[in-house]
Amino acid sequence: MLETSFGLIFFLRKPRPENAEGTHYLYCRITVDGHAKEFSLKHLWHPSRWNIRLGRPNGNKEDARALNAYIDSITAKIYEAKKSLIDDRKSVSAISIFNIIHGKRGDKKTILAVFKHHNDQMSALIGSEFAPGTLERYATSLDHTRSFIKWKYKQDDIEIDLLDYDFISQYEFWFKSVRKCSHNTTMKYLANFKKIVLICIKQGWLTRDPFHAFKMTKREVDREALTDTELKKIRNKDFGNGRLSQVRDIFLFCCYTGLAYADVHKLRRMEIIEGMDGGKWITTTRKKTDSSSRIPILPVAQEIMDKYQDHPQCESEGRVLPVLTNQKMNSYLKEIADLTGIQKNITFHLARHTFATTVTLTNGVPIESVSKMLGHRNIKTTQQYAKIVDKKVSDDMARLRDILNR
Repeated sequence: MLETSFGLIFFLRKPRPENAEGTHYLYCRITVDGHAKEFSLKHLWHPSRWNIRLGRPNGNKEDARALNAYIDSITAKIYEAKKSLIDDRKSVSAISIFNIIHGKRGDKKTILAVFKHHNDQMSALIGSEFAPGTLERYATSLDHTRSFIKWKYKQDDIEIDLLDYDFISQYEFWFKSVRKCSHNTTMKYLANFKKIVLICIKQGWLTRDPFHAFKMTKREVDREALTDTELKKIRNKDFGNGRLSQVRDIFLFCCYTGLAYADVHKLRRMEIIEGMDGGKWITTTRKKTDSSSRIPILPVAQEIMDKYQDHPQCESEGRVLPVLTNQKMNSYLKEIADLTGIQKNITFHLARHTFATTVTLTNGVPIESVSKMLGHRNIKTTQQYAKIVDKKVSDDMARLRDILNR
């Protein structure tokens, strides 16, 4: 709980506008671990009678002796406040010392305490307002914040008053250097922490937004997808009747429906309905965003559903497909990639990308329809997939060439 550096100086500051006597205001600056708090002592003194090096008035006149005694009393109060914080095992900061000497001894809010309270409330609303995965994400963010505070401040927690631009920029540096996180992953964690900061601002515990002037932009990344050729390789490969075949089928089902792992895992037979066109449709709610998805079932997906119609797990639990755990699925998918000679890192989420690009956009399905089927709330999210569909661009330009030639 001890500070690593402590500084205390008294200095003069020119008033604005300047007064006729040319006197300046006397200020005190407390600095703890590089974070300073300045405040006025409500005294005026002429700079010609001030020793800058000592931070004290010059001379032995009565007014100089009186001011020196006053500075001594303030110094004693500051060191006494610092000692009381250490004795109470509270974090020593310039703000906490300032609050004590100005009679503000009330319990100050701390970052991790507010973060934990937020997570406790979120936990109570799991199932009604939040998904378990959301709580898990914020629990991880809380652990990261705790580790960062320990790394930077050598303390178990710090007061909210210490949140500033330096805290945020150093937090970003910690993610990238210590945790070895990518830029976009870092931004995701900082976005979680920003929610806690906004709570502090709305409650009036924090007067300034430490994220002000901090850029939270994510970098564009290419969303890899399987090509039509690679998709056919997986479809046509004989994996026998074991788990590999089962995982391949479920993966292909998602390639032709766009469902994420969590959504196909919870997909029930009652969510398969007859659509307005007389065909079978999936009507479900995305677990991640709680947004609805309505997806016409393509023939390949229907064949897979029919294949597992009589599977014991599907019959007893009303499931559409017998989905394994995400970890097991991804493990088998790596084996499938090796057996089919596909060099890409095949994970379950790659199926969703493949649906967006190879299956739909490449074949001329409008991006608005793709966005609706994927359950995206914002079409900008879907546009990230559209940027890599070179074949679609090539086909469109070929049609344009034919028109111009005619």
